[in-house]
Amino acid sequence: MRTIDDRLAEYLDGLVPPVSGRLGDFQQSAYEEGLPIISRDVANFLSTMLVAKRPCNILEIGCAVGFSAALFAEFLPAGGKITTIDRYEYMINRAKQNFAELGIADKVSIIEECASVALPRLADSGAKFDFIFMDCGKGQYLRFLPYCLEMLASGGLLAADDVLQNGDIALEWAEITRRQRTTYKNMRDFLAAAMTLDGCFSSILPIGDGLLIVAKE
Repeated sequence: MRTIDDRLAEYLDGLVPPVSGRLGDFQQSAYEEGLPIISRDVANFLSTMLVAKRPCNILEIGCAVGFSAALFAEFLPAGGKITTIDRYEYMINRAKQNFAELGIADKVSIIEECASVALPRLADSGAKFDFIFMDCGKGQYLRFLPYCLEMLASGGLLAADDVLQNGDIALEWAEITRRQRTTYKNMRDFLAAAMTLDGCFSSILPIGDGLLIVAKE
């Protein structure tokens, strides 16, 4: 059975360098507040990936307080743009404040509504993105996948965070609490669909709480 024990996990985590500068301060304060931002190892992996990809147009589903969008902005080429979606006023206001303090407000556009409304409209508009990051309600990933694939440009990358659900994704149906069963089923269906997409290559990485990567041919 493939696994990483606690000692090895601690060692590997210790190798991940902290994000530097004001963005690093933002990251650390968000962790201390218990805010929902990506883990250090996921941030490090995505940074490595974006250095290689240098996407011009990025779509994020689930802005929260804006850390991941701010991280992505570090790797935008000149003229690049990030579109992020969130419906929670508190998160949106915190994100706007953070973007202004980091000097990246001109690089990020926030769509302030439910992704279930925003995504079909974006897809209908013909929008295309080089990189799409899903970090919203986990039970909605399956529902949002077709829109993301439609908008993902050829050669583009899709990433979905927290797909292993603290390991619950591997449990049997009877072991899942009743209130979590819909999310559990939707996530299992999402992973099954994402791993068998025509014209795509997909992989699930056991970092953070599980990161799915899809590359479109």
